[in-house]
Amino acid sequence: MGTGYAAQSATCSQAYLPLPDPSCTPGAYNPDVTQSTIDSTICVSGWTATVRPSTSYTNALKIKQIAQYSYSDTSTADYEEDHQVPLELGGSPKAAANLWPEPRYGTKTAGNKDAVENKLKKAVCNDTVTLSAARKAIATNWTTALAKLGLS
Repeated sequence: MGTGYAAQSATCSQAYLPLPDPSCTPGAYNPDVTQSTIDSTICVSGWTATVRPSTSYTNALKIKQIAQYSYSDTSTADYEEDHQVPLELGGSPKAAANLWPEPRYGTKTAGNKDAVENKLKKAVCNDTVTLSAARKAIATNWTTALAKLGLS
C-alpha cells in the first residue's frame, strides 16, 4: 500500500464497482496505526474524529476523482469520498490512493460498507482478527471481507 497520489493522474475504471479501481485506489495506511498501537488509536472511542480529513479537502478531491472515474452523474451529493482502508482500521486519512468517490446508489453502497468496517474494527479490538488480516480483507473486497475472515 502506498501513501502517494497516484489516483490524481490515473484514468479510473467503473468496471470494478461496487469496489474502486485498484490501480487508482489501492489503499494506504496510517503509519501511526499498527497492531501494537491499536489500544491507543483505533480502539479508542472517537479516535477516528481526530484524524478524519476536513470536508473541504475531501470535497475537492471528490470532484477530481468523479471526473477520473468518468461518472455520468457528477453530483457530489451522490458519492461518499470513502477510504478504501477505513480510518477504523488505520487507513491513511488524506492519501488520494486511499480515497475514492463511492456511489451512494445501487445495492452495495457506502452505507453497506460502513457496517462491514464497524464489524472488522470490533473484531480487531477484541483480538478476534489481526489488524493486518482485516486490512487485507477489506482492501481486497469489502463485500466478501467478513466471510473471508469467518465473521459473517
